[in-house]
Amino acid sequence: MLRVTKLTDYATVVLTVLAAQLEGVPDAVLSASELAERAGLETPTVSKLLKPLAQAGLVEGFRGANGGYRLARPAQEIGLIEIVEAMEGPLGMTECSVHAGNCGIEQQCGVRANWRRINDVVVEALRSVTLAQMLAPPAPPPEPETRRIALHLANA
Repeated sequence: MLRVTKLTDYATVVLTVLAAQLEGVPDAVLSASELAERAGLETPTVSKLLKPLAQAGLVEGFRGANGGYRLARPAQEIGLIEIVEAMEGPLGMTECSVHAGNCGIEQQCGVRANWRRINDVVVEALRSVTLAQMLAPPAPPPEPETRRIALHLANA
């Protein structure tokens, strides 16, 4: 199963809280404890998330009595791929999708190129979804297609 880690999921939640809170007040900051409360997470967890997010340039931290965190860029300029890579490193569907030379059958492997193509599609999908889009309510599911069945009753 392809799945992001719990910390990556939590990082996305924290960033959407920041984006939502700061939409109307771009210079405002939220402390780690305020973020934790609004995200429904523990403060130590949020503090742990903020370090790699800051290192990746997704959030800015400010020290002092009125210190806290804010997004480093507008939410519409932050792609989900940046969040995933900040928390987990480069996305790789397989080890050879990211690093060459780590597999004993790499030279005769017939599927490596296809895994790389799949990896590129997943990266592009994550790049095309922005943090701002994650704030939008989910689209309603499509209406199920109704099919008519012709029914003819026999005369009794």
